[in-house]
Amino acid sequence: MPHFSYTVDNGIVTLTMDSGENRFNPFFLKEYSSVLDAIETEDAQVMVVTSAHQHIFSTGIDLDWVLPVLRSRDTQSFYDYLSLMNSLMKRLTLFPLFTIAAINGHAFAGGAVLSCCFDFRFMQTGRGYFCLPEIDLGVPFLPGMVAVLKKAMPMDALEELQYTGKRFTAEECAARRIIHAACPPSGLMDTAMAFASNLRKRRNVIAEMKRVMYRDVLRAIDEEDPVKIEQGWHEWFTNIVP
Repeated sequence: MPHFSYTVDNGIVTLTMDSGENRFNPFFLKEYSSVLDAIETEDAQVMVVTSAHQHIFSTGIDLDWVLPVLRSRDTQSFYDYLSLMNSLMKRLTLFPLFTIAAINGHAFAGGAVLSCCFDFRFMQTGRGYFCLPEIDLGVPFLPGMVAVLKKAMPMDALEELQYTGKRFTAEECAARRIIHAACPPSGLMDTAMAFASNLRKRRNVIAEMKRVMYRDVLRAIDEEDPVKIEQGWHEWFTNIVP
């Protein structure tokens, strides 16, 4: 059963993630990459992404997949998994369409980072939080993840999120300039789509602007992350209790 579906209307792609909590495991990451392959062939300039789950946008890394792999000492499979995850985040950051995350529920941990790969974020009020709980899980972010977060929000907001693990509401995210706007439940997609309708620009220009603007993200993912991973980043997961 496909876990992603999309439609195209007047130059705007609407992509829906439909894999439960949309956790990052190899199957989810590979399928996401495949659907992006298809979307790139469409005659479109904007992509709006949301979740089919009524309460969750994405909860990030799938610990139910990761922890058994690490406990079996299969570090190579874990490294391959990180490569898939980083490839997706890099691709979304550089995607040659403008990208909008319509966050309709919890965006936790890697799910919050994923939303920050997008160019713009809108979030539904009254349903879900934006949270980076890694401080309490005991797993510091890789440099590429931090670079993605830095591009998407002011430093004081990132410091509070990362160092306290606090859960931000949509209203708090809007006040801290993490999202473009907080929207009532009935208005999230309408607001995101109305915004998208003003973003029909030339794709080659979009792609080049992103390559220049996000050089720090690319450097962190391509150069700094491999060093951290080879130094044993997976060992931070040893004390997590699922």
